[in-house]
Amino acid sequence: MRIDLPGADVQWFPGWLAAPDAEALRLALLAQVAWEVHRIRLFGREVDSPRLSSWIGDPQARYRYSGAEFRPHPWPDVLAPLRARLEAELGAGFNSVLVNRYRDGRDAMGWHSDDEPELGARPVIASLSLGAPRRFALRHRQDKTLKREIALGHGDLVVMAGDTQRLYHHAVPRTARPVGERINLTFRRIAP
Repeated sequence: MRIDLPGADVQWFPGWLAAPDAEALRLALLAQVAWEVHRIRLFGREVDSPRLSSWIGDPQARYRYSGAEFRPHPWPDVLAPLRARLEAELGAGFNSVLVNRYRDGRDAMGWHSDDEPELGARPVIASLSLGAPRRFALRHRQDKTLKREIALGHGDLVVMAGDTQRLYHHAVPRTARPVGERINLTFRRIAP
C-alpha cells in the first residue's frame, strides 16, 4: 500500500512478516541483542536516548548520528534470513540495521530524517515493527500540513525510498496511553 505524500516514496506492507514469525523474531532479539542507552546530542547537550538501541552491521558500517559514532555489533544469526528476504524483495543491499526497543509509551523517536551523508542522497530504509502497535508519523519539512500517521502493528514493514528523507521528517511519538513493548528494525546501507 503506497502512502500518498507528494514527492515521497513510502510503502506500507501490513503483516509482511506473519504473526508467529514476528513473535519468534521479537523474542530472539530480546534475548540476543546487546541493548544500550545511546548518548545523543540534543539542543547542544548530551542526553540519554529515550529508548534502548543496538547498531548491528558489517564491520565497515560505521554510522554517525547526533554527534556520536556507532561501531556495529556483529549480525546475530536470527537476522540473516530477514536481511536476505528484504534484499531480494526490495532489490536493495543492506549492510546494517538499527534496532530500537520501545519499552512503553514514554520511549519515543522525535522528528528526524535519515539523511546522514553516509546513507547517500536517496537511501532505501526498510523499517520492520515487532510487538505492540505504535503510531508512525510523517510530515513535510516545509509544509507541515502535508502529513500522515499510521499505526504500525506486529510484523508490519514500511519502506521509505526516493526523496522521502530529503523532503520529510518521521517520528514515533510519545503516548500517555498504556502500550506494550515494541521493537523496530531499520535496515539501511552505509557507504564506506
